[in-house]
Amino acid sequence: MKLVSWNVNGLRAVLKKNFLDYLAEEDPDVLCLQETKASPDQVEQLWPTTFATHWNTAVKKGYSGTAVFTKTRPLKVTQGIGHEDHDQEGRVITLEYPEFFLVNVYVPNSQRELTRLAYRQQWDRDFLAYLKKLERKKPVIFCGDLNVAHTEIDLANPKSNMKNHGFTPEERAGFSAVVKSGFVDTFREFEKAGGHYTWWSPMSGARARNVGWRIDYFLISQALRPRLKTAFIRSKISGSDHCPVGVEIE
Repeated sequence: MKLVSWNVNGLRAVLKKNFLDYLAEEDPDVLCLQETKASPDQVEQLWPTTFATHWNTAVKKGYSGTAVFTKTRPLKVTQGIGHEDHDQEGRVITLEYPEFFLVNVYVPNSQRELTRLAYRQQWDRDFLAYLKKLERKKPVIFCGDLNVAHTEIDLANPKSNMKNHGFTPEERAGFSAVVKSGFVDTFREFEKAGGHYTWWSPMSGARARNVGWRIDYFLISQALRPRLKTAFIRSKISGSDHCPVGVEIE
């Protein structure tokens, strides 16, 4: 089973670029999208009928939002995490399958001046509690734009970004708490070196120079580790300031 995640930074925009070509070539069983910035009625239904689509759109139009394309229909689909404070922005959609839960998430950005850092810390705590509640029933796979580079090898310039949004001690601690609770960072199971990124600033040719950040992830419950075949980053796929990431599960 191939699962792919991609922050498309606007689904309407990427549909005008290479989205459908990429979807056909990658041929995932499940595709999780973040930052769709659209509702289903705003997006021309061009994708193959082999996929069912599931949406969580933000109350504020043209903002945030998540969607999941699936070849196999899930048992159940849930929007949000059950916290009104967090569930206005379309950031989480959960699909229940017979053997696991799949959670697609677009984690809040703490903002350039860290104006949303306190909120982000509360989000991290509440989201982890949500994941652990699901895990009491069955294993969990979660993926998406987590808006944090966990360690120094996860971004090109760690020293100059130590106190910047996406690499603050508080945000990194939030990610560490997820790992300490038992979730596995799938990409790091196969690749221990730096230089592998999923987001690049659109400024100053950062992507061409590979001056990036790894902020898009797949994490899995420890119970699923024996079934993890591979994890990958599709850094050559353009169309967004992020690239797709994925895993294959037996």
